[in-house]
Amino acid sequence: MPENKINSEKPLSGSIEVVCGSMFSGKTEELINRVNGVIARKQSIKVFKPSIDIRYSSTAVVSHNQLSVPAIAVAKANDILTQADSADIIAIDEVQFFDDTIVEVCKSLAKQNKRVIAAGLDMNYKGEPFGPVPHLLAIADYITKLHAICAECGNLANFTFRKGNDETLIVLGENDKYAALCRTCYNNK
Repeated sequence: MPENKINSEKPLSGSIEVVCGSMFSGKTEELINRVNGVIARKQSIKVFKPSIDIRYSSTAVVSHNQLSVPAIAVAKANDILTQADSADIIAIDEVQFFDDTIVEVCKSLAKQNKRVIAAGLDMNYKGEPFGPVPHLLAIADYITKLHAICAECGNLANFTFRKGNDETLIVLGENDKYAALCRTCYNNK
């Protein structure tokens, strides 16, 4: 059998997919689209979100344009392991809000032959790698990097700019607190 052909008799192995980008780049919408695809194929899936993210709903993952799927809110990454049980696919939104334990959780789920889809910010408002996301990117089987549109010049945006002077690392907000900016506009702030 040629090496580039998939052996359909071999059991599927787990995988880790990461969808990342700045605020307003469509990460959650992409996650929801993948979840809906899984549901349409009648595969078993569980969707998780950090319990601190209550911007739109405490019981659903909701995109900025109000698309949504039901989700289980968890306080700690390990809570995902205890609730993943028989699902073949695990989707996790706002993965940057979990501590580094989420990396081991994703690896453990993939080792159990589960498909893990994690979405989150790759950089914080300071333009620095955000929480566990860089490590997840390093171990991911698949990466999707999304871009927003710069709120100032209209070019592709990769940075999340925080409006105001709050220097707390995690501040939940929307257009009132954040803007997506390209590198040039971000560096000019």
